[in-house]
Amino acid sequence: MKTNIVLMTVALAGAISSHPVAAQDRSIVTYHGDADRSGNYVVPSLDWGRARSVHLDRTFEAHVAGHLYAQPLYWRAPGSDTAMLVVATESDVVQAFDARTGKEIWRRSVGNPVSRSSLPCGNINPLGITGTPVIDPSTQAIYFDAAIRGSSGPRHRVFGLSLKDGSILKGWPIDIAEALRTKGQDFDPRVQNERSALTILDRRLYVTFSGHFGDCGDYHGFVVGVSLDDPGAIVSWESRARGGGIWAPGGMSVVDGRLYFATGNTFGARNWSDGEAVFRVSPDLRRSNDKADFFAPRDWRVLDQNDEDLGGTNPVPLDTAGAGGSQALMLALGKDRKAYLLDRNNLGGIGGELAADTVSQIPIRTSPAIYPADNGVFVAFQGPGTHCPTASRGNGLTVLKIAAGSPPTMTTAWCGALRGAGSAMVTTTDGHSNPIVWILGAEGDNRLHGFRGDSGEEIFRSEAMSGLRHFQTLIATQDRFYVGADDRVYAFSFSNN
Repeated sequence: MKTNIVLMTVALAGAISSHPVAAQDRSIVTYHGDADRSGNYVVPSLDWGRARSVHLDRTFEAHVAGHLYAQPLYWRAPGSDTAMLVVATESDVVQAFDARTGKEIWRRSVGNPVSRSSLPCGNINPLGITGTPVIDPSTQAIYFDAAIRGSSGPRHRVFGLSLKDGSILKGWPIDIAEALRTKGQDFDPRVQNERSALTILDRRLYVTFSGHFGDCGDYHGFVVGVSLDDPGAIVSWESRARGGGIWAPGGMSVVDGRLYFATGNTFGARNWSDGEAVFRVSPDLRRSNDKADFFAPRDWRVLDQNDEDLGGTNPVPLDTAGAGGSQALMLALGKDRKAYLLDRNNLGGIGGELAADTVSQIPIRTSPAIYPADNGVFVAFQGPGTHCPTASRGNGLTVLKIAAGSPPTMTTAWCGALRGAGSAMVTTTDGHSNPIVWILGAEGDNRLHGFRGDSGEEIFRSEAMSGLRHFQTLIATQDRFYVGADDRVYAFSFSNN
């Protein structure tokens, strides 16, 4: 529920369903700033001119305990003059820092992380907290999944901590394998992994699972919903075939009281069994066989065979307006390099897309960001576009323009040059003016890049940073950016000071 996730949103009339996140002293409590995963932050002071003077704040010192894949969160308690940054690391440590100085406020270790050598496959070492946590403003608590080394092997436990002091909330943690066993479901924590951002809807916390890099073992795609009021009460969804994991950094998107997520490849499925698909589910996670509630490409078997997951990127909602009226769309981006436009009210079943096109030269695996365009919507994603000039490729940035029609159309608006694999986000001064696409060259040039959202002109490039992990994204507050990295958080200032 958007009212539980974001404390203030600004409406975009007829442009996109995403509500940009107002950055003026407001909290950033979930991945990409909103449960719909738009990645559009409203920062009134950050116009195209001011963006050129963004600079690293060298007085800010926040020392992080471990490797950081999760996006930082930003919390300002009602009535408080002090905001905090909260980060969760692969060392199974959660830390809160003063958002102005970087001084540590509290720290909570929730267990010992899992070493790579104790897992049958994977590429994160050690393995602890990977997926971005979520904050519940109504209870002032933060929730996350942690892989923990137990006496009988790895476990996945979901924690709730008080934002006041990091203390563990009563009734938490929840052991996922034990909770699912009470429902008659098998969950092997050695081969299941939690990589995606968590979300909250209607007083339930939703956690998604996939496997490890290498696709070892009998893992399945899982969605587990845990009641915030009664943590022992859970609901769940499970892929029918082996595989079908939910891998996307952004996890699920929430639109109109429904949850949307995408799955990856399955193994040995003769008939379609939930792989390579986009699903729409109600908060109770009840499975639906109605074609309105799922989509899979006609060539899902080929995608399975080639490990071309549709589930590497979270689906995002788009509302476009044209001469024929508005269209409620869902966009899915895949490792098959394609973009699929779906009717959000009727996903269409197998082969039911409204339009599809190959839009990237490489597999798409990071989260997109959405902002308005004249007579359409812009979508920014990391990857060299199919129609981008050679000079813009490398790892690259591509911006598509989606326009209403029958069928809706996709064209390449502009391309940006960079090296690295960060997830894009966008700032605007009022929801639509002065759009700037920001992206990190994570595990590449390791710089923060800013591009004018209308033309693609690069207007900012930072000095190189260290410790950036692939798929990392940044957050924007009223006067700062924050970038999470191994062992530290970077702060970039654009205030008048």
